[in-house]
Amino acid sequence: MPVVLTSRPPGGTRLLGIGAYRPDRVVSNDEVCGPIDSSDEWIRQRSGIVSRRHARPDETIASMAAAAAKDALAFAGVPAERVDTVIVASMSNLQQSPPIAPEIAHRAGAVAAAALDVGAACSGFCHGLAVADALVRAGTAGYTLIIGAERMTDIIDPRDRSTAFLFGDGAGAVLVGPGTSPGIGPVIWGSDGARSGLIAHTDSWLAVRDKPDFWPTMRMAGQEVFRWAIQQVAPTARAAVDAAGLDVTDLAAFVPHQANLRIVDKLASALKLPDSVRVARDVVSAGNTSAASIPLALHAMLTGDAAPPAGPALLTGFGAGLSYAALVVELPS
Repeated sequence: MPVVLTSRPPGGTRLLGIGAYRPDRVVSNDEVCGPIDSSDEWIRQRSGIVSRRHARPDETIASMAAAAAKDALAFAGVPAERVDTVIVASMSNLQQSPPIAPEIAHRAGAVAAAALDVGAACSGFCHGLAVADALVRAGTAGYTLIIGAERMTDIIDPRDRSTAFLFGDGAGAVLVGPGTSPGIGPVIWGSDGARSGLIAHTDSWLAVRDKPDFWPTMRMAGQEVFRWAIQQVAPTARAAVDAAGLDVTDLAAFVPHQANLRIVDKLASALKLPDSVRVARDVVSAGNTSAASIPLALHAMLTGDAAPPAGPALLTGFGAGLSYAALVVELPS
C-alpha cells in the first residue's frame, strides 16, 4: 500500500543517511596504461587518479544501487518500508526499458515506493536531490532515496586515450526526509545544449542493429570540458552558496563531481575556499564515477578515518548535456 501524505512538513527537508557500494576490484593505473599507450605518471599528472574500481559481471547497476540504498537506510535508522519515493541517477544503464529505479526500489525493500530514473549524467545526483527536496517540501513525498549508480566501464572504450583512464564503477545513496528545520538549500541549475557534443556517445544504440560488431562508446573533448567547467560551474556553485544565505567561510565541506583532481582543485581555488573547508578528493582512489561520484565522496568524507565535517556542504554536479547543478546541504551526523 503506497504512503499518501496529506499535509506539508512544518520544518524543512534534510539529509538523514548516506550509503555507498564500491566494487571489490581495485584497478591501478598500470593496468589501464597498455591499451592507451600511457604511463602511471601521465595519468596522475593529467587527472590525479591513482586507482579506480571496476565492477565484476555480477555487480550490476541495480545490485550496487540497492546495496548503497540499504546502507543509507541503516545509517538513518529508517526501515525500507517507510520509503515512498526512489530516484535513481545513472548514465550507464544499457537497458532501454524498463526504467531501472523500480527494480532498485524493490531490491532495497521499498517495494511500494514510486520510482523514477533521472537522466542528467554526471549532474544527475544533484538534480535528483533537488527534485526530492521539492517533493518532500510540497508534501508529495516523505522519506526519499536518491541514488547515483554507474558501471561506466560498460560505456567507454578501453583504448580511448581521453576516457579509458578516467572512469570507474560504484554507487552512492542518500536518504532525504522531513526535518524540524531546512537542511537543503535552493538549487541553482541549468544546461548548455549547444555544447552537447563535448561529452557524447559516438552513435546511438540503433547502430548496433545495423552493425552487429559495432559498440557505441562515450567520447569526451577533455580540454574543452575542462575550460567549460571552470567558467560555468564555479559561478553556479557560488550562486548556490548565496542562495542559501551563506558565505563560503560558513561551509564545512565542498563536494564537487569527481571529474578529475585538476578540476576539483581549480574549482576550490576559484571559490576562494578557506583552509577550514574540507574538499572531497575521492577521485584519487575511485576515478570518475559520474552520477555516483558525489554521494560516494560524501560517504568517504563522513565515514572515513578522519573526523567527519559538521555543518553545511556545497554539492556541485556537472557533465554531459552539458548540464550542471549546485546546492548547499546540512550534513547528516
